[in-house]
Amino acid sequence: MEFSPTTLSILYWSTLLSSVASGAAAVIDCRRKQFDLFGVLMVAFCAALGGGTLRDVALDRPVFWIADSSNLVFVWLGALATFFVARKIELSANRFEIPDAIALGLFTVAGTHAALMMNTDWVVASFMGVITSVAGGILRDILLNEEPQVFKCQVYATASWVGALLYVAMWHRVDPNLAAAITAITVTLLRFGALRWNWTLPKA
Repeated sequence: MEFSPTTLSILYWSTLLSSVASGAAAVIDCRRKQFDLFGVLMVAFCAALGGGTLRDVALDRPVFWIADSSNLVFVWLGALATFFVARKIELSANRFEIPDAIALGLFTVAGTHAALMMNTDWVVASFMGVITSVAGGILRDILLNEEPQVFKCQVYATASWVGALLYVAMWHRVDPNLAAAITAITVTLLRFGALRWNWTLPKA
């Protein structure tokens, strides 16, 4: 099941912009640690592209930002712009909650689809969707020497996994373009709901 050229184009540019937003949000998180510019760029890289990198390595496929370096260039340009703007203007990480929720849905689709195209089973495919969407944030927090936010915030990875399972269920049953749209919207709305009504999982 392949996406149409239009869907591929939309997914490419929207996930690219989502990666830039994830990297920019990571730059804001770096401020309290007083990282230098190189450190900021490395954290932005891990936050924006780390999940997709782990997915591609695990699936033994070409790493996407090596195959297409524009991903790396755009993320670093966005991080640089945010770094210098944040020195002049007070920026809050809360400003990135909406684009982050959208990115969660898009990355879930991209990761799950990539795994299914490699003929993995439904468990692996759905987990690859989660890895793609949340592993970058986990890497970011580890580099910042903090507890990963995804392990204790409102429903986040769970929303991604629900979307990934939904996409798997629609595989070969629904037009892939429609399946991608339904999945991305579902994950985004679940994340919005979690932010609005403070949905959380039981804690230890």
